[in-house]
Amino acid sequence: MQSQDVAPRPAPGSSADRTVDVEQAEAALVEHYPRLVRLAYLVLPPGLGRGRRVLTAHALAQRALPRRRASAPVIPAQSTGGEGDAGYAYIRLHVVRTALEAAQPLRLRALPRRGQLPPLLPQVWGLRLFPRSGGAEELALDQRLAALSGPARAAYVLRGLEKLTDGEVREVLTGCGVQDTAATAALREAAGVPAAQYALLDSPEFDACSLQVRPTDLMRRRQHTRAALAAAAALAVCGALVLLPGGGWGPDGAAAPVYAQNPAAEAALDPGRLVKVTPAAWKTSARTDFSVWPARGPLTGDTALLRRALAVWARPGQSVRVSATPETPFGGPAGPPQLLYAGEVDNARVVILHDGLRIARYAEPKDGTAGAALDFARVDGATGAEASALVLGRADGNVRYLTAPWVTKAGERDLSKPGAGVMDLTLTDGITSPLASPATHTGTCTTWNVLQLTDASGTHLLSDLGELVPARLTAGRPAAPEEASGAQALRTWAPFACSLADARGQGVRTVNAWGYTRQQLPDGSGTAAWVCTRAETWRGDGSQVLAQFHTPGGLFGAAVAKAGDVPACGPRDPHVLAGVLWKSKGGGWYLLAAGDRATTSVRATGGVTGSGRGNLLAVPTKRGAQAGLEGTLKNGRSINGLR
Repeated sequence: MQSQDVAPRPAPGSSADRTVDVEQAEAALVEHYPRLVRLAYLVLPPGLGRGRRVLTAHALAQRALPRRRASAPVIPAQSTGGEGDAGYAYIRLHVVRTALEAAQPLRLRALPRRGQLPPLLPQVWGLRLFPRSGGAEELALDQRLAALSGPARAAYVLRGLEKLTDGEVREVLTGCGVQDTAATAALREAAGVPAAQYALLDSPEFDACSLQVRPTDLMRRRQHTRAALAAAAALAVCGALVLLPGGGWGPDGAAAPVYAQNPAAEAALDPGRLVKVTPAAWKTSARTDFSVWPARGPLTGDTALLRRALAVWARPGQSVRVSATPETPFGGPAGPPQLLYAGEVDNARVVILHDGLRIARYAEPKDGTAGAALDFARVDGATGAEASALVLGRADGNVRYLTAPWVTKAGERDLSKPGAGVMDLTLTDGITSPLASPATHTGTCTTWNVLQLTDASGTHLLSDLGELVPARLTAGRPAAPEEASGAQALRTWAPFACSLADARGQGVRTVNAWGYTRQQLPDGSGTAAWVCTRAETWRGDGSQVLAQFHTPGGLFGAAVAKAGDVPACGPRDPHVLAGVLWKSKGGGWYLLAAGDRATTSVRATGGVTGSGRGNLLAVPTKRGAQAGLEGTLKNGRSINGLR
């Protein structure tokens, strides 16, 4: 009896014109389904991600059945075995062909092939599926296969998993549409991966039929459900479209035409129903957020301006320049929003509104509505320092802020020069005088001006990153960061102030700088500082981590490793390990590595080898050496170095 994962070889003398009917192919598919799915999973490009590779591998195997009687290839099902199985050879050829198609990039002027499209079936909702994790050898093999081209990856898998000879592999590849020269090149490329690792292809790491199940992002699923309900409600409104009404509230400036006279929609766009908080409400409220900001500005009673701002928010016309922080919805407010400001700023009339989730800033020229702009930013959950300031306007490289009513003092300071002191800014009805903004600077960074605000809770630093809401700056251990206004925090931030340029336009909420260790340089020239900066976003995902290195005497530090959407340097995983190639004053090169204080040992692998006890490592090496880093924490857990 044969295992279902072992396909038989066709009998000697089988005809090249041998045909396969649907029943024979279906029998082969059912009998060898796990092996065919494993084959597809290994040939598919790893860049798809483990979850999508699993579903695509199953889809390719299930779509391999012929619609009618078809010619079977003469290629054997396996190089060793019993009687022939033309059905299996046909199904396998189809699986490999479609897996290679899936690895090809989509082209603008060419119709996509079936294998390049996401699978219609099977589909899994609310769960993430992925094979069981293997060991270090399986991970290394997966990385080496990822570096191969699609045909070379298929050649290696057909050799190791299907036990085909090079000639038989060439026939399979040419049967899949690979040119002879490309097939020869694929065989040579596949030979670069050791044949000793063939046995690993049968590992559970690559078994797409024995899976682990985990839930998807539950918070994001809830948000998507709410968005779907909102979209359904909007679709219901669109279904009731009628001819445009003859009347209305009046001229709507740059807004698009009204799409419906829905009572709730009209209430949200009625300037007479805007929420206007009294100036003293924040003094008796337990909250310190945007909901207690009073309505300020000389134009809060300009009904025509407010009507235009609300109408453009709900229906921005084609001439309106609309911008938003990443993953911020554009739609109109669900109910009457709160008015925060209405007035003239530089050469524009500006209206700032808040709907509980977003800040919307409408701006139009003083002499008309042509060239109006609408900007959005998420502020859900903002409180305290995060709700202390909004960008009122930018002009000539300067920025002007509208501050919270509880702010008592404002100033400007250069974050890169901690000893330079603070230049006071005037506050007029909560509006600061202009200060230099680093948000639009594109040349060499030599300074980084930030806003310093003082209130009853202390002093805070905020940085303009090109969005409506400035990012709050903190310093210290991820589990308990402190305000960046203290003397030690300012010294920590100073060499790395210009690294904030990498966070511009990313919807950043806070940036924390953690000086996690210091390292004595091997040539005795002083002590270097290791700092990890982590930028958190308003949307939750999209966080950015930079491991940075600063040598004594240098004006600025250098980012030596960068990662996105990782827990390192954050409250969930307050650990980090990073390294840098450093040249001493004597001309010698070293690999310097440092982990946080919880690291008990550090190892260098790859092009540089060495290890040391504790959280620091210094290994002599050559210029341009490539190395990986591994560390062990006090609790025994292993961590990898950031890259």
